[in-house]
Amino acid sequence: MSTAYHHGVRVIEVSAGTRTIRTVSTAVVGLVATASDADEKIFPLNKAVLITDVLGAVASAGIKGTLRAALQGIADQTNPVTIVVRVAEDADAAKTTSNVIGEAKSSGYTGLYALLSAQAQLGVRPRILGAPGLDTLEVAKALATVARKLRAMAYVRPVADTVAEAVTYRGQFGDRELMLIWPDFLAFDTATSTTTAAYATARALGLRAKIDTEQGWHKSLSNVPVAGVTGISKDVHWDLQDPATDAGVLNEGDITTLVTFNG
Repeated sequence: MSTAYHHGVRVIEVSAGTRTIRTVSTAVVGLVATASDADEKIFPLNKAVLITDVLGAVASAGIKGTLRAALQGIADQTNPVTIVVRVAEDADAAKTTSNVIGEAKSSGYTGLYALLSAQAQLGVRPRILGAPGLDTLEVAKALATVARKLRAMAYVRPVADTVAEAVTYRGQFGDRELMLIWPDFLAFDTATSTTTAAYATARALGLRAKIDTEQGWHKSLSNVPVAGVTGISKDVHWDLQDPATDAGVLNEGDITTLVTFNG
C-alpha cells in the first residue's frame, strides 16, 4: 500500500481475507396443477412459468382444475417466487396421473419433470414442490424422485380417510424428501361462495416459503398458524399433555397433521 502523501480519497481493494458467503435461496415453490380454462398465454401446457405475483396470477388461473385453489392457498401465506407447470386434465384419471408425472420428450420435459428445466430456462431452482389435489401414490413417488434431483422437499397428502389409513399409507414411502400432511383444511371459496375442503399441501408450500424467508430453512412447520382457513376437514383429537391422541399417532407415524387451537 502506498504511503505517499495524497490530498484526497484513496481506494484500497482487498483481494485476500474473509468474504461474505451468499446462501442459496430455498424459498422457491415448484407447483404442478391442472386448469383447462386458464389463460394459455400465461400458463402454457407443460412449460415451466415464473410467477412473482402469486395472488395476481389467480386471476388468470381459471376456475376449473387445481391451479386456482393451489395458488390461492400459497398466496394466503406469502408471495414467493413460484414456478408453475400446467398439465392437461383427462377424463381418465390414469391419464391425468401420467400427465402430472410427465416424461422426457424430444421437445423437452413435461409434467413434474419440467421443473428440472427451471434453473436453465428461468434462472431459479424450485426447492418446495407439490401437486395439490393431484398427489396420488404414483405422483407422490415421482415427486420424491424430482425432489431428490433438485435437492428439494415435496409435500403430499396421504390417500386416506382415517388416521389408521394415513399411517398405513405412510409405510409405502422411505424418502426423506417427502412430507406427508393429513387431513386438509376448510376454507371459503369465493368462486362457489361455499366453504369447502382446501389443500393443506398448497398452504404448506406457501408456509414453508414464508418461514424460509423470515426465519430460515432450519425452522420447521410445527406450531405455526396458517392463514386463510376456517377449520380442518377431519376431526383430529389432540392434547398437549397426552401422546395417546390422533395427532400423537399421526406424528409418531411420521405424518404432519393439523389441529385447531386458539383459533
